[in-house]
Amino acid sequence: MHVLHGSRPPHATHVTLLTEGTYPHSHGGVSVWCDQIVRGMPDIAFEVVAVTGTGREPVVWDIPAQVSRIRSVPMWGPAPDGRPPTGRQERRLVGAYERFVTALLDPCAARDGLLSPFLRGDRAVSVLTSVWNRPGLMVREARPTLHDALTATTLLEHALRPLATAPPRSGVAHAVSGGIAVLPGLTALERHGVPLLLTEHGVYLRERYLGYRTAPYRWPVKAVVLGFFRLLAEETYRKAALITPGNRYNRLWEEQGGADPGLIRTVYNGVDPAAFPPAGPEPDVPTLSWAGRVDPIKDLETLIRAFALVRERLPAARLRLFGGTPRGGEAYRQRCEALAAGLGHADAVTFEGRVDDITDAYAAGNVVMLSSISEGFPFTLIEAMSCGRATVSTDVGGVREAVGDSGLVVPPRDPAAMAAAALELLGDQERRRRMGEAARLRVIEQFTLRQTVDTFRSIYLELSRARTAVHPAESAPAAASGTKRRHAGRHRAAFADTSTAPGPSAAFAPTAVGAPPPGPGAAPGPVVRSVAG
Repeated sequence: MHVLHGSRPPHATHVTLLTEGTYPHSHGGVSVWCDQIVRGMPDIAFEVVAVTGTGREPVVWDIPAQVSRIRSVPMWGPAPDGRPPTGRQERRLVGAYERFVTALLDPCAARDGLLSPFLRGDRAVSVLTSVWNRPGLMVREARPTLHDALTATTLLEHALRPLATAPPRSGVAHAVSGGIAVLPGLTALERHGVPLLLTEHGVYLRERYLGYRTAPYRWPVKAVVLGFFRLLAEETYRKAALITPGNRYNRLWEEQGGADPGLIRTVYNGVDPAAFPPAGPEPDVPTLSWAGRVDPIKDLETLIRAFALVRERLPAARLRLFGGTPRGGEAYRQRCEALAAGLGHADAVTFEGRVDDITDAYAAGNVVMLSSISEGFPFTLIEAMSCGRATVSTDVGGVREAVGDSGLVVPPRDPAAMAAAALELLGDQERRRRMGEAARLRVIEQFTLRQTVDTFRSIYLELSRARTAVHPAESAPAAASGTKRRHAGRHRAAFADTSTAPGPSAAFAPTAVGAPPPGPGAAPGPVVRSVAG
């Protein structure tokens, strides 16, 4: 689905946002970040290439005029146009695919419309079966079956569908997460020399590893798909002109994946302190509040177990949970509700859904909780801090960087530690007040929206200038692909040498685009929901 919106301002710097399961078709932290970036730069011309589930997802954000076009790339919609390869084309693609699959399983041609039809054919399954039964490969010990081969090949075909969409031809390609959304950006770099900017809020590869621990596939299938994500992450880190993680924790994964440390710059999320003013009086009843999407990655089960321990000491305590349940997450919410009931606290744990004003969610608690097992630099945390509420958070991603000394941080998946921290704050009103004031001051000094927007505007302009220096006649016919590859490396060098913008002091299984629809073309077996975004 293509949505045309505003017109591109003449001579404006052009940026194509590459998203997966987030903006502009879904709510959540990454979508909030995208909306902030776009609205904060009316002088930049934006397009969006959004990897979605079926392609029928509605646009749920008000789109500003500087966004000229939105292109949806459905992972589980109709297959891309194309024809099965034959003759020399088939032999060449079979050889390339065999090398590709070997790389997926052994750590030690979408341009012509051939790849997707090839991956839907028998030859691709035969290649995979042959490769993973080679002597010496660990996956061989799991005795892969024909069903495994069909499942893995189907998942790969869907994962590679973004290669069939037209890549950006100019400006800057900005992937707002790693993974599948990056594929059009890598293509744009290869064909047209468009510099690739990567922003990682969470670590996409890490979250795939977490998600596939419980995915309903046998090990041979997981080996292929996780191998694909590993190679994609490594290629993205190598090719990006600049990587802007949302916290320093992500740098460790990026450097381990092959990123040049000199091309990594931490840029924290930011909020407008005026939009998140001090929350005002606390509730009279001791209350813990939480805000976010109801998702396994948020680990509400640990929060509910911790609350049960809190209530042993404070029988009047309440736990209020604010946020929507995304499509496919209904079973998880029901599991959490059943856990609260089973522990005897159904009367005190309330799922209150989305609220019109998120500040109401933070004001509802004496203490704001964050229980996630994976995060980037969570908006809900810095929003609650801006509202002057004391917080208890799990020590994941950039949480400790955000909180500093202005809140309590506990290990993830530890109900006893979380309960002890919550009781500590609930029992000391003066300490809550001091922490809340320190938290708001920390946001004002270090994590404002203006700092974030100004930093990315500088990055966009610098990358655009670097590309213009390499391609002075940007509107001229494309040069040979070999020249493009040489120029791509010069973008990285030029940006690393000349950048001066300082940084301030989140389809597929499992993916943010959800499970495939039932019926013909769906992947064999169920697909796990996203842990990203």
